[in-house]
Amino acid sequence: MFSYTTDTNSEDCNIIKPINKKNVKQAILGIRPCDSASFGIVEKNFDTEEYKDPFWINSYKATTFIGLACDNPDSTCFCTTANSGPFDEKGLDILLITSGDSFIGKILTEKGEEAAKIAGWTTEAPANSVSAIEKQKKEAESKISSSISTDKIKNKDTLELYNASFWEEEAFACINCGTCAYVCPTCWCFDIQDEISDKKGIRMRNWDSCMFPLFTLHGSGHNPRDLKYQRVRQRFMHKLKYYQDKYKSGIQCVGCGRCIRLCPVNIDIRSICDIMNS
Repeated sequence: MFSYTTDTNSEDCNIIKPINKKNVKQAILGIRPCDSASFGIVEKNFDTEEYKDPFWINSYKATTFIGLACDNPDSTCFCTTANSGPFDEKGLDILLITSGDSFIGKILTEKGEEAAKIAGWTTEAPANSVSAIEKQKKEAESKISSSISTDKIKNKDTLELYNASFWEEEAFACINCGTCAYVCPTCWCFDIQDEISDKKGIRMRNWDSCMFPLFTLHGSGHNPRDLKYQRVRQRFMHKLKYYQDKYKSGIQCVGCGRCIRLCPVNIDIRSICDIMNS
């Protein structure tokens, strides 16, 4: 975020200097549609009328997102009921679709057009490509057997859900490893730390998780979420309730299913969503 020195012999002593970070144009190739859909969710936290985060915004604007459609969704994927899908185009500049041993690229934005020209890709679409892509899309969507319902959650009283009796039972198995947060494309929690060597230092942001006991530890020693079930409740309330209440634009989840596949104790966001929505 910035650098500084505490060397009293330096004219820059105790002067904060911004990091000279050049946001060189870059491309992310092969990003899945569920991941690209997450940027619209995350953007509401980092690019708002009240607050604009230059680190996130500048990096995002310098990036071209070239997605790869998902022909074989995993059994834990529920993207089609989480405002996404295996061929979803939100957040993408180009969507690549497999076609035999090659790809068909659907150019979606000006950044996508520029990237296609730089890569030297032909802009001539194969015959019947539109109908072929639509067929592939329907086949991919038909393979998704998992779903969630959130229609009742948004109208439920927040404190009623917060004080519900099921949280301790649902959190019982959790080991607070943070895996769910690190694989989630819509998690944005971070910590701010100073790293100092001799008399030179930098302030940086580190990836963090609300599932960790130290995340909410105050300087006074008080921790408002010192119990495990409180942290588990925070995660799911934020994803499925708080975000809806604040932004009125659906849940903070794209249905990628990674947290389900990778949780070492099999905590399932779909099951918790069903309980909250009942």
